Amino acid sequence: MRRAVIPCVSEEVYHRRYREPDKLDADGRETDWPIPYWWVDIGATMQTVMLAAVNEGLGCGFAGPVDGAAPLRELLGVPDEFTPIGVMPVGIPLPDVRSPSLRRGWIPFEQFAHWDGWA
Repeated sequence: MRRAVIPCVSEEVYHRRYREPDKLDADGRETDWPIPYWWVDIGATMQTVMLAAVNEGLGCGFAGPVDGAAPLRELLGVPDEFTPIGVMPVGIPLPDVRSPSLRRGWIPFEQFAHWDGWA
Protein backbone atom coordinates (compact mmCIF):
# COMPACT_ATOMS: atom_id res chain seq x y z
CA MET A 1 0.00 0.00 0.00
CA ARG A 2 1.39 3.37 -1.03
CA ARG A 3 -0.40 6.62 -0.66
CA ALA A 4 0.51 10.27 -0.58
CA VAL A 5 -1.02 13.04 1.46
CA ILE A 6 -0.78 16.52 -0.04
CA PRO A 7 -1.08 19.04 2.81
CA CYS A 8 -2.60 22.32 1.64
CA VAL A 9 -3.01 25.61 3.45
CA SER A 10 -5.50 28.42 2.90
CA GLU A 11 -5.29 31.82 4.50
CA GLU A 12 -8.74 32.61 3.13
CA VAL A 13 -10.34 29.73 5.05
CA TYR A 14 -9.17 31.35 8.28
CA HIS A 15 -10.43 34.77 7.27
CA ARG A 16 -13.85 33.37 6.36
CA ARG A 17 -14.14 31.55 9.70
CA TYR A 18 -12.99 34.52 11.76
CA ARG A 19 -15.44 36.86 10.00
CA GLU A 20 -18.36 34.83 11.33
CA PRO A 21 -20.38 36.48 14.13
CA ASP A 22 -19.13 34.21 16.94
CA LYS A 23 -15.49 35.09 16.15
CA LEU A 24 -15.73 38.86 15.70
CA ASP A 25 -14.28 41.13 18.38
CA ALA A 26 -16.39 43.49 20.49
CA ASP A 27 -16.33 46.09 17.68
CA GLY A 28 -17.53 43.57 15.07
CA ARG A 29 -14.13 43.16 13.41
CA GLU A 30 -12.16 40.09 12.42
CA THR A 31 -9.29 39.03 14.63
CA ASP A 32 -6.00 40.70 13.83
CA TRP A 33 -3.53 38.10 12.54
CA PRO A 34 -0.06 39.24 13.65
CA ILE A 35 1.18 35.66 13.06
CA PRO A 36 -0.10 33.55 10.12
CA TYR A 37 -1.38 30.66 12.26
CA TRP A 38 -2.61 28.76 9.21
CA TRP A 39 1.04 27.76 8.69
CA VAL A 40 1.32 26.59 12.30
CA ASP A 41 -1.86 24.53 11.97
CA ILE A 42 -0.76 22.79 8.77
CA GLY A 43 2.49 21.82 10.50
CA ALA A 44 0.55 20.37 13.43
CA THR A 45 -1.71 18.52 10.99
CA MET A 46 1.31 17.06 9.23
CA GLN A 47 2.79 15.90 12.54
CA THR A 48 -0.52 14.22 13.40
CA VAL A 49 -0.53 12.37 10.05
CA MET A 50 3.06 11.24 10.66
CA LEU A 51 2.32 10.01 14.18
CA ALA A 52 -0.83 8.20 13.01
CA ALA A 53 1.14 6.49 10.24
CA VAL A 54 3.84 5.30 12.64
CA ASN A 55 1.17 4.16 15.09
CA GLU A 56 -0.24 1.95 12.32
CA GLY A 57 3.21 0.50 11.52
CA LEU A 58 3.66 2.61 8.40
CA GLY A 59 6.36 5.00 7.32
CA CYS A 60 5.73 8.63 6.48
CA GLY A 61 7.93 11.47 5.30
CA PHE A 62 7.77 14.87 3.70
CA ALA A 63 9.21 16.33 0.50
CA GLY A 64 8.74 20.00 -0.28
CA PRO A 65 8.11 20.98 -3.90
CA VAL A 66 11.42 21.95 -5.49
CA ASP A 67 9.69 24.08 -8.12
CA GLY A 68 7.16 25.67 -5.75
CA ALA A 69 3.45 25.00 -5.40
CA ALA A 70 2.39 25.62 -9.01
CA PRO A 71 3.24 22.16 -10.45
CA LEU A 72 1.41 20.35 -7.63
CA ARG A 73 -1.53 22.74 -7.89
CA GLU A 74 -1.76 22.13 -11.65
CA LEU A 75 -1.28 18.34 -11.46
CA LEU A 76 -3.96 17.88 -8.80
CA GLY A 77 -6.34 20.70 -9.76
CA VAL A 78 -5.94 22.41 -6.38
CA PRO A 79 -8.12 25.55 -6.20
CA ASP A 80 -6.26 28.87 -6.21
CA GLU A 81 -7.11 29.70 -2.59
CA PHE A 82 -5.13 26.65 -1.39
CA THR A 83 -1.36 26.23 -1.44
CA PRO A 84 -0.06 22.65 -1.59
CA ILE A 85 3.10 22.68 0.50
CA GLY A 86 4.55 19.30 -0.42
CA VAL A 87 4.03 15.57 -0.54
CA MET A 88 3.82 13.20 2.40
CA PRO A 89 4.39 9.63 1.17
CA VAL A 90 2.80 7.01 3.43
CA GLY A 91 3.44 3.28 3.11
CA ILE A 92 5.41 0.25 4.20
CA PRO A 93 8.61 1.58 5.81
CA LEU A 94 12.02 0.74 4.45
CA PRO A 95 14.60 -0.72 6.85
CA ASP A 96 15.96 1.95 9.17
CA VAL A 97 19.40 3.22 8.15
CA ARG A 98 21.20 5.46 10.60
CA SER A 99 22.14 8.84 9.21
CA PRO A 100 25.89 9.54 8.94
CA SER A 101 25.21 12.96 10.48
CA LEU A 102 24.55 11.22 13.81
CA ARG A 103 28.34 10.91 14.20
CA ARG A 104 28.50 14.59 15.16
CA GLY A 105 26.68 13.76 18.39
CA TRP A 106 23.92 15.52 20.26
CA ILE A 107 23.82 19.27 20.68
CA PRO A 108 23.64 20.03 24.40
CA PHE A 109 20.12 21.01 25.41
CA GLU A 110 21.35 24.25 26.93
CA GLN A 111 22.55 25.42 23.48
CA PHE A 112 19.05 25.58 22.03
CA ALA A 113 16.65 25.84 25.00
CA HIS A 114 16.09 29.18 26.74
CA TRP A 115 14.20 30.07 29.91
CA ASP A 116 13.06 33.55 30.94
CA GLY A 117 14.79 35.16 27.96
CA TRP A 118 17.38 34.43 25.31
CA ALA A 119 20.49 35.04 27.40
